[in-house]
Amino acid sequence: FHSPMYFLLSHLAFTDVSFSSVTVPKMLKDMHSKDKFIPYAGCILQMYFFIVFGCLDSLLLSVMAYDRYVAICHPLRYTTIMKEGLCLLLVAGSWLISCGGALLDTVLLAQLSFCDENIIPHFFCSLPVLLKLSCSNTSVNELVIFAVGALVVIFPFSAIVVSYGHIGASILRIPSTTGLHKALSTCGSHLSVVSLFYGTIIALHYSSSLSDSNDKSMTASLMYTAVTPMLNPIIYTLRN
Repeated sequence: FHSPMYFLLSHLAFTDVSFSSVTVPKMLKDMHSKDKFIPYAGCILQMYFFIVFGCLDSLLLSVMAYDRYVAICHPLRYTTIMKEGLCLLLVAGSWLISCGGALLDTVLLAQLSFCDENIIPHFFCSLPVLLKLSCSNTSVNELVIFAVGALVVIFPFSAIVVSYGHIGASILRIPSTTGLHKALSTCGSHLSVVSLFYGTIIALHYSSSLSDSNDKSMTASLMYTAVTPMLNPIIYTLRN
């Protein structure tokens, strides 16, 4: 349980619990209340922590992909490469990037002015939804969203694809079925979690670009804010 995989898995579990806790309790409260209200400060805080844990989830999955890459492609050097210091550095870097990106988005949003009709057509304070409510020019905010999104979604996803490309090439070179089965069981659970996480993000982006329906957007958002974090521990438990 002191291995790098379980160290990273513990941080992923904490991130998943925190990610859901940012939005789900308020959503459940609103479902049983007629007064669906959130103060401005509470909305800003909810958005900040949502971005932090969403970015952290993505970055940790890419770090775990690198861990699986080293375990399969360089098994004899695994303990030498994945030392405790490197694991701490990778996790600390993920926290730093996530908090920095979320803080930048939050500070820029706080400088905007909003119209009188402040009704959020969503079950949580989503940054794109809040930008649509603003009366100010949001071009800088959109540029920062694109830059942060590239840093915490596109780059990690690309790293995961590259890692699994090398893993796939190594698996194809394994002659025995026992070694092949062991390699697949090593990265199967992580690959399932990655598919769920990025699959729901792609589905959300795809549904938002094709339709302006809030119901479809909220359904896709619910998938990656509540359903995916709930399934992650089940997937890893079955693997264990």
